[in-house]
Amino acid sequence: MPAFTPGLELSRQLYRETVAPVLEAAFPDLVYSAAVMGRGSEVLGFDDEMSRDHNWEPRVSIFVGAKDLAGRGEAIAAAVRGRLPATFRGHPTQFEVVTSRGYFLDHLGLDIDGEIAARDWLTISEQQLNMFTTGAVFHDDLGLQAVRDRLAYYPHDVWLYLLVAGWWRVHPEVNLVGRAGFVGDEMGSALIGSQLVQGLMRLCFLMEKQYAPYAKWFGTAFSRLRCAAELSPSLWSALRADSWPERESALNAAYAVVAAMHNALGITPPVAVEVQQLWNRPFGVIWGDFPGALAAQIRDPDVKRIAAEWPTGGIDQLRDTLWHPRHRGLLLRMFE
Repeated sequence: MPAFTPGLELSRQLYRETVAPVLEAAFPDLVYSAAVMGRGSEVLGFDDEMSRDHNWEPRVSIFVGAKDLAGRGEAIAAAVRGRLPATFRGHPTQFEVVTSRGYFLDHLGLDIDGEIAARDWLTISEQQLNMFTTGAVFHDDLGLQAVRDRLAYYPHDVWLYLLVAGWWRVHPEVNLVGRAGFVGDEMGSALIGSQLVQGLMRLCFLMEKQYAPYAKWFGTAFSRLRCAAELSPSLWSALRADSWPERESALNAAYAVVAAMHNALGITPPVAVEVQQLWNRPFGVIWGDFPGALAAQIRDPDVKRIAAEWPTGGIDQLRDTLWHPRHRGLLLRMFE
């Protein structure tokens, strides 16, 4: 068996060896961009031999101007189709001819020719933003990379709001690890603990300004964050704990690391953390008012209004459920 070639590299080879020569020969004056983005583990750089069992193929998206698409889009597609092999290195091939504006409208429900408002950022799932800012641009006459750069990460105040939402995924649940375990419900305690582990991991993605992928690659992507080496032992201990006191201790250790990461960012005045016993119950809960400190730094009036309407980040959770571009209209109406 030949050595595995990652799908992104295979698509790059397809473009260079087949698509680019066709366009240069048939349309030497064409102003275009070419890239691979969107769905697929290969776009994120996580594909392997198993990935090839479905929907894995060398492919290229060819971006042209609106006038070129209307005037000679069919001719461009026909020329590429006529020279593109049915298979490339043993795999089926795929291409499309689109405009940048149409592409992002179809895939994100977002008009890139207009302003990107706070509510736009908050109604596009993180996974989708990840898919369309990774991958690779092979050729770029039209400024496709500049569009991707606009989407590369959240504006500052939107980021602050999402950090508020991230901390609210953790704060209300911390004491419940001990409360469930105290009555003998270790499975319930473990489930709550696993949710807290995920919440802390999501905060790490936010703090390192990296879009988090969906569930299949969430742990893999986390392992590549700068904080992973320090934080992973505590998170693993929380997941593997056999009793609620062990779980609580491991989660407190992990919380302390993430708290120190926040303070190191310098985006708020330092937040003090302490272990508290809520209502004098026998559960040691580590706590710091990170949501309050972050919310106080938001200046954008649109984001402040959203934070007032959704103070615990409910919209952040909804957008991950209603993720398809056709759902954005429903989410946008919620801001009205």
